Amino acid sequence: MITKRIIPCLDVRNGRVVKGKNFLGLNDVDSPVKLAAEYSASGADELVFYDITASFEERKLFADILKEAASNVFIPLTVGGGINTVDDFSRVLESGADKVSVNSGAIRNTSIIGEAAKKFGSQCVVLSADIKRVDGVFRVFSKGGRENTGMEALSWLKNGVESGAGELVVNSIDTDGVRDGFDIELLAKVCDICKVPVIASGGAGTIQHFVDLFMQVPEIDAGLAASVFHFGDIKISDLKKNLRENGINVRIDK
Repeated sequence: MITKRIIPCLDVRNGRVVKGKNFLGLNDVDSPVKLAAEYSASGADELVFYDITASFEERKLFADILKEAASNVFIPLTVGGGINTVDDFSRVLESGADKVSVNSGAIRNTSIIGEAAKKFGSQCVVLSADIKRVDGVFRVFSKGGRENTGMEALSWLKNGVESGAGELVVNSIDTDGVRDGFDIELLAKVCDICKVPVIASGGAGTIQHFVDLFMQVPEIDAGLAASVFHFGDIKISDLKKNLRENGINVRIDK
């Protein structure tokens, strides 16, 4: 049985972890280096680390904080933000990341997915998509959820996998920070058409939401969350214990 993963997400702006609601109203949380080390020690399976304004501000992802965080993390680390070229993939991997997440950069240049997969392997290429319902259609948004690309999301993700993406992070803008549960409808549709690992992001508010996620969309590989972990609403050890009690296979360190 495949082990389900629990992944804290660190959204970073100006060197600090921040969190908002529906991608808006960002508030300061803590140091990314400190949080990364704490999560690594507390049973998280992986970490996702986003420089959330790099693409919008058209600059490169900061490497100094990434290197410091990576030196304190002993679990897989996925990093994204400002990834626009294969050289950006190289720089982030050399700074300590295990996988690189591309979002707006792939929208601007779809060939980057295949080029990066060919050079580093599909297992290093994570396609992240910020998705929102617009007139009943799932649309892809870019630049940290600020711009509607007009692209239909499901076909975009399918094409990304066919181009070489080895993993998907599906961020639901509709449920982000609302803490009312994951976007089950969206996630089920993605898993129906994309046969690579899918990470669910956006909406976690309680342990039951994770239980519902894995039970209602059994193909989902991982649940990602930010604020419920950052503010101590959910302890990863408690979450994993509850998941296991519900018959969901998770890694628990002894």
